[in-house]
Amino acid sequence: MTRATSAASRGGDYDAVIVGSGVNSLVAGALLAQGGWRVCVLERNPELGGAIRTDEITEPGFTHDVYSCWHPLFVLSDAYAQLGDELRSRGLQYLTAELVTATLYPDGEAAFLSRSSEANTLEFDHHAPGDGHAFQRDLEDFQRNGDISFGLLSKELAAPAGGALALRALRRFGRRGLIQYSGQLLISSRSWLQTTFASPRVWGLLAPWVLHTGVGPDAGGSGFMNRAIASVLQTAGLPVARGGGSHLVNALAAIINAQGGNCRTGAEVERVLVSGGRASGVRLVDGHTVTAGRAVLCNVTPPQLYDHLLADCAVPPAALAEGHRYRFGRAGMQIHYALSSPPRWDGDDRLSRTPVVHLTPGLDGVSRAVNEADRGLLPHTATIVCGQPGTVDASRAPAGSSILWIQLQELPSHPIGDAAGEIAVERGTWTESLRERYADRIQSRLARHITNLESSILRRVTLSPADLEAANPNLRGGDIYSGSCDLDQSLLWRPRPGLAGHRTPIRGLYQIGASTHPGPGLGAGSGAIVARHLLGRWPAQDLSDAIRNRLARPSGLGATR
Repeated sequence: MTRATSAASRGGDYDAVIVGSGVNSLVAGALLAQGGWRVCVLERNPELGGAIRTDEITEPGFTHDVYSCWHPLFVLSDAYAQLGDELRSRGLQYLTAELVTATLYPDGEAAFLSRSSEANTLEFDHHAPGDGHAFQRDLEDFQRNGDISFGLLSKELAAPAGGALALRALRRFGRRGLIQYSGQLLISSRSWLQTTFASPRVWGLLAPWVLHTGVGPDAGGSGFMNRAIASVLQTAGLPVARGGGSHLVNALAAIINAQGGNCRTGAEVERVLVSGGRASGVRLVDGHTVTAGRAVLCNVTPPQLYDHLLADCAVPPAALAEGHRYRFGRAGMQIHYALSSPPRWDGDDRLSRTPVVHLTPGLDGVSRAVNEADRGLLPHTATIVCGQPGTVDASRAPAGSSILWIQLQELPSHPIGDAAGEIAVERGTWTESLRERYADRIQSRLARHITNLESSILRRVTLSPADLEAANPNLRGGDIYSGSCDLDQSLLWRPRPGLAGHRTPIRGLYQIGASTHPGPGLGAGSGAIVARHLLGRWPAQDLSDAIRNRLARPSGLGATR
């Protein structure tokens, strides 16, 4: 059967229709296209990419990744291993630097992490003798069982693959050992950091990274995520796509189009069509329909799927109830700067060469800011994620100038007050005035450490939680992770215990994206899981083994320094 006739012979315009064009959608579409399926990706916005968008939103010539920026999870993913050659042939190039991240403390001191295990050992031992060796021992221990640990983040746990992973763990560890290993999965980042390292500086270097997994340092399971991220950072660093993340989007779309597929923008889906209990396509808001002969994939949140797209369908009450119980988490904010000159950091000169610098008082500072946001307050001292893409990719700004990518991950969706007692809050509403006043607070803190910041600003653009939701309905309330990542909505229980996995109660309808396992990030895990299932084939090498092997060897990324 040829690609041109496969969809029609099954009664559809395409083999698969995919709602939304985030990285999971595009990866699923590209993998299916490679497997001979004709795919249609439908995006309501004027551009493809979901949370990957590159634009000159400040000044001409200044190229900003508007939402997500850093792609270590994708570079280490099975999807990239399978699609990488074709993506590179279409112009995608990843760059990274030797330095990875730093935490800058209020007193001007800083702690650093690089891609060199030897340098990290020296750095950690500088802060507390023995911490460097403790870090390497912990990473070696984590990677020794990386096939199981990363298998939890890459397999369909609510399927036979999940059972096989559990059996592998039982055979390796034995009953008592499996209980011990499982307990390690549940500890908080705070517990892991304070029992592994002596230095509060090291705690503060690693603790902010749990925010990038959607949890705080005191949450159950955050210790496991912290260890996984630390392993990824030392191995892959923080790669960025040369010229911006949109190059990944364009390359994935080109793969789909080259195989007879179609990626359409300005195409908002109103309903999933169901015939005979099976998903048969979608209807757009303009009344047009697009039919699918094999499958419909929806990259949406549970409320969008069950309350909107399936509003006219006979969905089991239990599934509807679970969809209604889905919780969203804290909100985020983005601040972008176009600068007339590179940032001049006061203190360690390595800061100017570090892709991501966190500004925080440390572990307790992160914990406090998370707690304040959870209580509806603007944090007194938020954890500032200060990204410097120009340290990796000089093409992002004109010669002699620079950009800053600022992300805040500890904000309330509906603020009721200010923990500092400085900013008046209109209860529950992110107004333009509130957005700019809070951005002023962040800028004031940055200016204490970047001596030329305010004198070099050409333009600042801020996106509040309300702005983020308006741009992408998956970011409800400004939740950049499309749903709370608390333990009861993670792993086997994502999106909800009663909706575990990617299948839905409607045959042929699958849910993918950050609201599904393995959760947020740019690893494209859910898209790859569903694509492999639909193609009826799995990699010759177990996926989690492949990830472990990639972590054990150099990433092969282009280095800028």
